[in-house]
Amino acid sequence: MSDPDEARRRRRPRVRAVAAAAALTLVAPMAACGSGDAGGPPTINLYYPPEQNLQKVVDDCNAQAQGRYEIAYQVLPRQADEQRVQMVRRLAAEDTGMDVLGLDVTWTQEFASADWIREWTGQDKTEVEQGTLSGPLDTARYEGKLYAAPKNTNVQLLWYRKDLVPQPPKTWDQMITAAQQLKEQGKPYQVLTMGAQYEGLVVLYNTLAESAGGKILSDDGKQAVMDAGTVRALEQLQRFATSGVTSPSFTNAIEDPVRLEFQSGAGAFQVNWPFVYPALQEANPELAKQVGWARIPGVDENTPSKVTIGGVNLAVSSYSKHPELSFEAARCIRDAEHQKFSAINDGVPPTIEAVYDEPEMTEAYPMKDTILEELKEPATRPLTPAYQSISTVMSAILSPPSAIRPQQTADELRSAIADALQSKGVLP
Repeated sequence: MSDPDEARRRRRPRVRAVAAAAALTLVAPMAACGSGDAGGPPTINLYYPPEQNLQKVVDDCNAQAQGRYEIAYQVLPRQADEQRVQMVRRLAAEDTGMDVLGLDVTWTQEFASADWIREWTGQDKTEVEQGTLSGPLDTARYEGKLYAAPKNTNVQLLWYRKDLVPQPPKTWDQMITAAQQLKEQGKPYQVLTMGAQYEGLVVLYNTLAESAGGKILSDDGKQAVMDAGTVRALEQLQRFATSGVTSPSFTNAIEDPVRLEFQSGAGAFQVNWPFVYPALQEANPELAKQVGWARIPGVDENTPSKVTIGGVNLAVSSYSKHPELSFEAARCIRDAEHQKFSAINDGVPPTIEAVYDEPEMTEAYPMKDTILEELKEPATRPLTPAYQSISTVMSAILSPPSAIRPQQTADELRSAIADALQSKGVLP
């Protein structure tokens, strides 16, 4: 998905758009909603992943609009791949029924390189950048320009049993050793996290690579690097996978099954997103009393980890009939008050730093200081329009982690990533 300047000037995606539109005609009729009815206020269609209480935010923004427009929340499929496919196909066909788009942080560059989303400029840009954490902002930029507004972010934490482990480990090797000792004592010992062949495994490896000071891509995102730090991360991942402390289901594990396994009492450690906290409180309150949280361990004891961030960015479609109103609607949906509401009610961490200081956040996010600590020194996944292709080849080569041969695997990754960079990743 890397798009050189010359190719961008030629607007290569337009060539593929014709084929995409033809394919859509054969497969199914467009499901787009119109961006406004004759005689009424314009409709601003918000295409966004499922979020339980987002409609209340939309209702509040509609009230603030005072009849000048009305936001309609179009709920995307739950699976990220299905969300992307739906939006990519419709944007390639220049669908005017899409206005504001909720993009996974790894898609912003792809959509910007294809000229499917508009640049944020002027006061819109200033308002978005004011007080927003730098890590989420990095995911919203392409070629030095802002193409999206970070609505929420996310970051994994280390969850550990305080009744089994007095202090959280500072490194992965310390965590492995502690787990092995617990195993010898016949106590719950497993280190539970995501190891299936999917994005979760790429996130785990990216965190290890960044924590080891490694570079997967060059700074401009156009060349595969896979330096010594990334090799150290491969060594660490292979050592973890073969240490005898993972779950038997590690190579098939994704987020929710990992949560459930830890919730059942099987693990001493869990590396997972903050959604596990309220679920544990409800499902096993006695165990919840024994669970603490900490920054994810690093690779070196004296170097703090850099943890991969997730989240959703708001972008405005290039084909929207109401771009100015769409920018206004997006700003409202992600303003500080609504980020606080979504954090408290839907468990999505804010991108505006000041929101973490709000008193209500302490009860909803007792781990907020640790989240913010990680967010201030984050790892981002490779910032390139080719990320979707890169993620696919990386997850395949990294799986299963126990079969990693560090230098050989690094060389294989470098070659596959270099090939993926040429795919541009505009269509699924």
